[in-house]
Amino acid sequence: MNMALNALRRLGNATLKTLVHLGFICRFFFAVLRHSPAAFFRFPLTMREIYFAGVLSLVIILVSGLFIGMVLALQGYDILSTYGASESLGVLVALAMLRELGPVVAALLFAGRAGSAITAEIGLMKTTEQLLAMEMMAVDPLARVAAPRFWGGVISMPLLAALFSTAAIFGAYLIAVQLIGMDNGAFWGNMQAAVDVRTDVMNSMVKSLVFGVIVTLTAVFEGFDTKPTAEGVSSATTRTVVHASLAILAADFIMTIFMFRGV
Repeated sequence: MNMALNALRRLGNATLKTLVHLGFICRFFFAVLRHSPAAFFRFPLTMREIYFAGVLSLVIILVSGLFIGMVLALQGYDILSTYGASESLGVLVALAMLRELGPVVAALLFAGRAGSAITAEIGLMKTTEQLLAMEMMAVDPLARVAAPRFWGGVISMPLLAALFSTAAIFGAYLIAVQLIGMDNGAFWGNMQAAVDVRTDVMNSMVKSLVFGVIVTLTAVFEGFDTKPTAEGVSSATTRTVVHASLAILAADFIMTIFMFRGV
């Protein structure tokens, strides 16, 4: 009986801590939105963060997308050729990348590369008391540090997801047409006929935009919430990647239900 009560008590404490943490994140999110005009008035700061979060992530995004598209083409061709539907390989790769793999995998890579870097940078600023120095000089850290990084990540994420899907489709083209010998016209023609701009392309952009908000908000919040020690920065970086990845997968499931339920 006591063991059951202790387990229930621990579960209740964990639930309350989670709800309190979510409440702090929501308050932080609205505070960042309130200071967002400052980020656009100082647009060079936001452009610097777009370069830091987006341009510096291009290599891992493009290379990963290229190889994922190539592997998907190899595996898909083996399966489709069994049923005599190998001409639909381009459709398979395009729909898989646009609807699911493109936004999700790009967001996971973005969380691991840019999200962790944002958290570590802000955590280091907090550890070295740079944020306190800004407050002493009447500079709001949310307007100077948080908002530009938040919007830099939000703007970068849809562009990176689009480039990821493009690289994957190109990788599938190399395997299907150049290596296997599929007809070039059939590969692109079937893809063009099957992919819908509103259902597939626009929903893919919406997904990647939501993922960008999730990753950058988590990264910036964990950076501000970190303990001002080396261990605290390390733990905050780990939490950013773990929490953002889980939130991406959960949000993807929810959005897929509403976006593609009638397709």
